[in-house]
Amino acid sequence: MINWQDRISLDPKILAGKPVIKGTRQAVEFIIDLLANGWKESEILQNYPKLTPEP
Repeated sequence: MINWQDRISLDPKILAGKPVIKGTRQAVEFIIDLLANGWKESEILQNYPKLTPEP
């Protein structure tokens, strides 16, 4: 089981403190919106190569 703190960062200096994918400036909200709009995980990973799949 993955701990969310291993994958998500909260830093007031990055995107005004919004939750982001650790090591990137990609807001968790943005990724969820992509999924809600029908994007597949593989499409997201292809378009945002700094993201990695869940181990």
